[in-house]
Amino acid sequence: MPCPDTYLPWFLLAELPGLSPRAIKNLIQHFETPDAILKASKTQLLSVPDISARVVKILLGHKTFEPAAQKRLAQVQNSEYSVLVLTEFEYPALLKEIPDPPALLFYDGTFDPNTPCISIVGSRNATRYGIDTARYLAGRLTALGFTIVSGMALGVDTAAHKGALENNAGQTLAVLGSGLDYIYPRHNRPLYSRIRKQGAVVSEFFPDTAPLPANFPRRNRIIAGLSCGTVVVEAARKSGSLITARLAGEYNREVFAVPGSIKSSKSRGTHHLIKQGAHLIENEMDIIDELSQFVHTTNQVPSYEPTKNKPTMDKIQTMVYKHLDLYPEHIDRITASSGLTSAQVSAALLDLELSGLIVRHSGNKFSTLEE
Repeated sequence: MPCPDTYLPWFLLAELPGLSPRAIKNLIQHFETPDAILKASKTQLLSVPDISARVVKILLGHKTFEPAAQKRLAQVQNSEYSVLVLTEFEYPALLKEIPDPPALLFYDGTFDPNTPCISIVGSRNATRYGIDTARYLAGRLTALGFTIVSGMALGVDTAAHKGALENNAGQTLAVLGSGLDYIYPRHNRPLYSRIRKQGAVVSEFFPDTAPLPANFPRRNRIIAGLSCGTVVVEAARKSGSLITARLAGEYNREVFAVPGSIKSSKSRGTHHLIKQGAHLIENEMDIIDELSQFVHTTNQVPSYEPTKNKPTMDKIQTMVYKHLDLYPEHIDRITASSGLTSAQVSAALLDLELSGLIVRHSGNKFSTLEE
């Protein structure tokens, strides 16, 4: 929605240094409006539970920051961006429930706050298996009326957004760790344009905020907070996706994890989540079983017909194919395990790739396609 002048007190609260989203929510619960917060006396502010003397001092000196807040407001009013504030009816209800919801949400595009959201997150350096799985799940879930939330990073995030966009009736939300003026990563500028036409790109940061490392954990809480469930497709043992999953658990939302190969480092994070009690998922119905109360569409889940006229393989190609799976394998290991010569394996891999039966990856590695 447009950004009216009445939003100035909200912009001022967000502009104040050291005033956290948690503190703003606490103050709003006590005073109800930002105007009342800014007009409150020292005694009134000190009476608010969990509000420190340092925060009170910042609030009492708020007039110093009014010019900066007015400038921010004018910039947004002159842009194409829309704004939601914490007390508005349109503000996403689930996000409002977390301990530290953003006081302001800037977004480019449109989204229905009443549509249930599921976040799909994972590795930036995803395998073909991870990318295919994220895209597949996103497509199936949007067909059931869910909005797919992710962070527009490379890898799993990008695949999830694209999977949602393939369903013309589906929506997706991309939550940024920067302001809307900074499309990060730059490679995803075309994706940004697609998302804003079939959903929205969202940020709590003022539009001119650069994508600093400290912003991304804050971004992750919004991804988890918007969603009734979070799906982790691939993640290393130390991964930002696990932060999102941990936050989802703290918010009493469902956490799902896709199992992977025990040989893959990108499965260690998801396997850890499963050990900790996350739901193991093999397909979208494992998610729907836990979140069936949110399904509100009569759309049929799109079916995928088996490939017709599948290319045939000769004896050598069959032998090579049997030594491949969804996880990329180096050509040298394929040669060693198959017992064939390097020339035979190279020729067979080329033929299989040209037939669309396998995928070539960087580093001279190969994998099968998802069936």
